[in-house]
Amino acid sequence: MAIKVGINGFGRIGRNVFRAAQGKNAIDIVAVND
Repeated sequence: MAIKVGINGFGRIGRNVFRAAQGKNAIDIVAVND
């Protein structure tokens, strides 16, 4: 079962978290609040 993650802010750190999570099957990005 994947962990559902929401990113609050798509700045430098938000983009890096998104890129890191793309390669992982255990993490689902469900929301991005910009």
